[in-house]
Amino acid sequence: MNPETSHHHPQPWYRSRGGVVIAMIAVVVLFFVIREHWEHLTGRWVYLLLLLCPLMHFFGHGGHGGHGKTGGNSGESS
Repeated sequence: MNPETSHHHPQPWYRSRGGVVIAMIAVVVLFFVIREHWEHLTGRWVYLLLLLCPLMHFFGHGGHGGHGKTGGNSGESS
């Protein structure tokens, strides 16, 4: 028996039965919220798009300070 193949990896939460149920409920609720407020959203889609830009920038870089990091050495020798 190989010890590396005998490890039990836990199933992620979204693959469990409860995670699927929560995801399905969230989809149904989201559908009805969008359906009820569609008129409000269509008039302000430009503002929602502009709001999305800084949010994508913030979360895409993993927080503030994500610019200019190369991950390599900066000329230092160890």
